Parts: sequence; C-alpha cells; structure tokens
Amino acid sequence: MADNPNPTRMELLRAKSRVKLARKGHKLLKQKRDALILEFFKILGKAQDLRSELNAQMRKSYNSLAVAQAYHGMQEIESAALAVKRAPGVKVDVRNIMGVKIPSLEASQAEKPLLSRGYSIIGTSAKIDETAESFEKATDLVFKLSQTENAIRRLIIEIEKTKRRVNSLEFVMIPRLENQAKLISFRLEEMERDSFVMLKTIKRKLGRAEEEAG
Repeated sequence: MADNPNPTRMELLRAKSRVKLARKGHKLLKQKRDALILEFFKILGKAQDLRSELNAQMRKSYNSLAVAQAYHGMQEIESAALAVKRAPGVKVDVRNIMGVKIPSLEASQAEKPLLSRGYSIIGTSAKIDETAESFEKATDLVFKLSQTENAIRRLIIEIEKTKRRVNSLEFVMIPRLENQAKLISFRLEEMERDSFVMLKTIKRKLGRAEEEAG
C-alpha cells in the first residue's frame, strides 16, 4: 500500500473499493468470532457436565472395586483384569465448526456384554461384573470428555486468531485505507481548484489580449 498514492480518479475508485472490501471482511470476521464464542460456551457447559458425571462415575467405580477386592482379594481381581481381551477401539472423525476442524472420538465397545469381557464368569461373582461395567462407563465418559476439551482448546485458539484479525482491520487497516481515500480526494479537489484558477487566469489574459488587438 503506497503512502503517497497517485491523485487520480482511478486510484480514488480503487481506494474506495479497498475500504468497502475491508469493511465487508471485518463484518464477516466479527460474525465468525461471535459464532465461535457461542459454540465455545455451549461446549464448555457440556464439558462441565461431563466432568461432573465422570467424577461421580469414578467414585462409583472405585467403590465397586473396593467391594470386589474385599470379596475376592486383590490377586483374583488382577487375574480377571489381565484376562480382558482388548481395550476398546477408537473411531476418529472430524467435525467442522466455522472452519475449525475438531476431531470427534468415539469408543467402539467401551461397554461390553458380560460374555465378551474375557474373564471367566464361572470363577467370578457379580461383584467383578459390576466393577467392570462401572469402569466401562467411566471409559466411555473419558472419551466424550476428551473430545469436548479438545474442541474447547481449538476454539480458544481460533477465537484469539479471529479477534486479532478483527482488531487489525478495525483499528489499523480500515482507518489507513480511509485516510488514503481522503488524501486522494483532497489532492484531486486541490488540483481541480488550481486548474480552475489557472483557466480563469488564462481566460482573463486572453480577454485582455483581444481587447488590445481590437
């Protein structure tokens, strides 16, 4: 962007066009910022609920584990845990929120049927089954919470970037473009006044010359 633009009609039209474009971009970025902030608070509320739910579920899970351990003993609990066939798989998808790509995590079979857990149901009791089920529910909540907290982090980063762009346009770029357009307009008016005065001077001299010739 030139500090001393050429004072021409074409340059003035270009300057006004740049101002119009910058204002439009500023408006769109403000709308994006506001939409991201709304989404942020929406997900934040969901994360807080999930955090409370997970804390409550973990307390319940450890209480179940304590009861099962008192009933069976630690060695039997560890044996049942080691017999679990595999950890739940994770399916990763991507959501797009106002241009922000957020991974969406989904646990496959976090909560398993009784016969699919891997340990023998003959040598165990319902205490172990209840403990396993409780921790499976906690695992599912961990996946959901990690997804929402990751979304929050990404939204915070994008909100800050968008705010900086909005402020840059509002307080730097747009005022500079407007001043440039005003400067060009002022110089054009000044040139028009000079031309008008010059034409009047020439006309007056021509009139005197005609009078002297007559």
